[in-house]
Amino acid sequence: MDSGIPPGLPRRSAAAGRIPLAVVVVDGDGLVSHWSSGARRLFGHPRDEAVGRHAGDLMPVAGALAEDERGVAHGGCDGYDELGPELHARGSYPTAGRAKVSHPERGRLDVLWWAYPLIGPGPGRHLVLAADAGQLRPETAGESAADFLRIAPGFAHHTEFPDADALARRLPDILPNMGPAEAGRIVAQVLELGYPVVEFSHHDRVPVTPDWGVTRRSAVRYESPGAGPVPAGAEPVLAEARFRRRAVPRPELDLEYAAVRERLEFLNDVSGRIGSSLDLAHTIREVTSAAVPRFADFAGTHLRAAVLAGEGFPDGPPDATTVWHRVWVEHNDEPGRWDDTVPVGEALPFPEHTPFFQCMVTGEPVLIPRLSEEMGNRISAEFEKRDLRPLINHRSMLLVPLKARGVVLGFMVLMRRPGREPFDDMDRTTGAELAARAGLVLDNARMYTYQENVAETLQDSMLPHIAPRMAGCDIATRYLPGTRLGRIGGDWFDAVKLPGSRTALVVGDVMGHGLNSVAMMGQLRTAVQTMATMELPPAQLLRNLDDLAQRLGERYLATCLYAVYDPIRSEVQIANAGHIPPVLVRAEDGSAEVLDLPTGAPIGVGGVAFETVSVRVGPGDRLVLCSDGLIEVRDENIWEGQGLAALCASAAHPAAAMDTACDTIIRALNTREGRKDAVALLMARLNGIPDSDVAEYELALDPREVGRARRLVRDRLLGWSLPDAVETAELMVSELVTNAMNHARSQRVGLRLVRTDALLCEVTDDAPAPAALLSTRPDDESGRGLRVVSTLAHEWGTSSTAYGKTVWFEQTLTRKVPGRYHGRWTNPPGLLPPRPTGR
Repeated sequence: MDSGIPPGLPRRSAAAGRIPLAVVVVDGDGLVSHWSSGARRLFGHPRDEAVGRHAGDLMPVAGALAEDERGVAHGGCDGYDELGPELHARGSYPTAGRAKVSHPERGRLDVLWWAYPLIGPGPGRHLVLAADAGQLRPETAGESAADFLRIAPGFAHHTEFPDADALARRLPDILPNMGPAEAGRIVAQVLELGYPVVEFSHHDRVPVTPDWGVTRRSAVRYESPGAGPVPAGAEPVLAEARFRRRAVPRPELDLEYAAVRERLEFLNDVSGRIGSSLDLAHTIREVTSAAVPRFADFAGTHLRAAVLAGEGFPDGPPDATTVWHRVWVEHNDEPGRWDDTVPVGEALPFPEHTPFFQCMVTGEPVLIPRLSEEMGNRISAEFEKRDLRPLINHRSMLLVPLKARGVVLGFMVLMRRPGREPFDDMDRTTGAELAARAGLVLDNARMYTYQENVAETLQDSMLPHIAPRMAGCDIATRYLPGTRLGRIGGDWFDAVKLPGSRTALVVGDVMGHGLNSVAMMGQLRTAVQTMATMELPPAQLLRNLDDLAQRLGERYLATCLYAVYDPIRSEVQIANAGHIPPVLVRAEDGSAEVLDLPTGAPIGVGGVAFETVSVRVGPGDRLVLCSDGLIEVRDENIWEGQGLAALCASAAHPAAAMDTACDTIIRALNTREGRKDAVALLMARLNGIPDSDVAEYELALDPREVGRARRLVRDRLLGWSLPDAVETAELMVSELVTNAMNHARSQRVGLRLVRTDALLCEVTDDAPAPAALLSTRPDDESGRGLRVVSTLAHEWGTSSTAYGKTVWFEQTLTRKVPGRYHGRWTNPPGLLPPRPTGR
């Protein structure tokens, strides 16, 4: 086979024979997975309509694709017929053909096509190239239709043409908008199977290389003895190969026009590829991959740490101390060549005497057409423990800043191999435009990430960290954020420790979504916690909460369920403000029921009474409270639908642990599609406290009863086999009883001891004024009692009602506490003056 250039013609660069191409990738099922802008122009179908459709319905490739399971070859495109046979058999060989196809706007088209079978990873199984043969149709006198019909697509080894290496390097340009890995795999197979060419006879062939925007104006003229001019738009090399004409050199203006068109199309394609997601990491990969291989052979993106972490807008311009993160790298070199020297994820500052520093400080592109050995060595010397010389020397480099609102967020490093045309001023303009569009997309993703972080931080700060064990009950919780924008809402849960070993259980839901709902939720939750410690009955607490909501604003509405569990009395008191009712699972038989409660009106409505209901419970019963996001089903009444029934069924499922029980409920009810609301779930196992672990006493209003109180405590703790806790408990009970004797108005003071995981002691009197921790001087004779309790107790507190107050402390039973000594007890230093041991 000859060189492919007809005899008598000058040998020209193979890259000069360019033709507009349609590029299509077809998957194993015959469906289009890649549809270039050239395919849209040639066949008239936009990309969003073409991708996912069968290739045979869109273009004339009958016989090119593998047969389906029924043995019928796909290729039923309406309105075309084959003009020539396939050049190779199907299977592991490429095929080519020529066909007529109906265009929705341009009528009947004559199309040349080439199809390659692909192997390896990825969905692509066939690469199809197509071109409009009408560009080659002679419209001059002396040319016959028979001559035109001899034009046919074919294949040849690229080494059969002049500048074979340049031709091979140009081949990736046929595959626009593909990642370097996929493009490299396809290029290797194309070179092995045969380069696409246009045949004018069995010996005259011209290689097909892409043309992304050559002008079709009357800027090219051809001369031939005895023939008129060749029409504008015909390709020079193709015309020479077929008609052996002498081309008049194209004016410089037209070359520049074609180059501008090519770059504009590149930017247009890039704009369509980037910004498909607000995910910052995905956007970074899109931006970096867009430049390779069409614009550069290497692209690396660096971002400031604040941008990558989603911490808001960076403060001030960068300097030599600014840390940059290399977040993504794309290249078409051999795999692994760049990994060790410029690894993704590395964080480093850039030295001052480097072009990288110049770009990030000035915020302007930096162009180095060709990095000489001297310059490459100098740049490499600025970086310790890495040798950049083999990677950058003799390459063309372009650095472009990624800016938003005048602030440099990062920069891209773009490089071309030595054998490729170096970057020029037009490329610098193109790179700057690419960076401007990428900077805007990155800033949008950064702002979204920042807002997401702020919203999630706010949401997390509003949700409590509940201890898994409270007095007489175990608690487990789950929270799932909503799927609406911002992922935040007004759902909350809480568990509040109350005097008397009781626990308040709360679930609420502020109507609406967004920051306003979260802020309202935080206010209501704080109010509930404050009023709960005041021992308000559930109905009164909701009444006060309703008044507060109305003062905060008429637009605020919320539902709330408030329950108080008393493990000693085995009783739960519940009040409801428009919330879905709780589910009670009985330990005796595993049955589950929705508690029948007065519904009440949502918080903020005003003028509606609330009612407290008492429910008797047994040891091991489970109380399940949740927000409506868990059971709500679209187009179904939440009170009459299947959500509550499903909640009962899933809650009754036996589980060995509370966390397992919560997960069972979530899996059972959180499977529906389209969930938008957040989900708050609180489950409490009501274990109760046996009577044998509770001791209650009444003390007369007599100072001598202080000593009796110490003896009662000692005897009870020894009876509970807690000898190590006796001395500390005696001291704290002595102080609380003494204070009660000094302030009580009636003739009785109450003392109660409760043994759970810790020792709880409560002293009650009828003085409503709360106990206060006072500051004392060294010579003061009083005011030190609560300081002693505050120092020795694990926790302590006081609550007041209209009938009196209760001061309580909790003493740990698992570790020693300050001020307690084995043997005879002594005072913690500096707290109390010496006392007679007889008291």
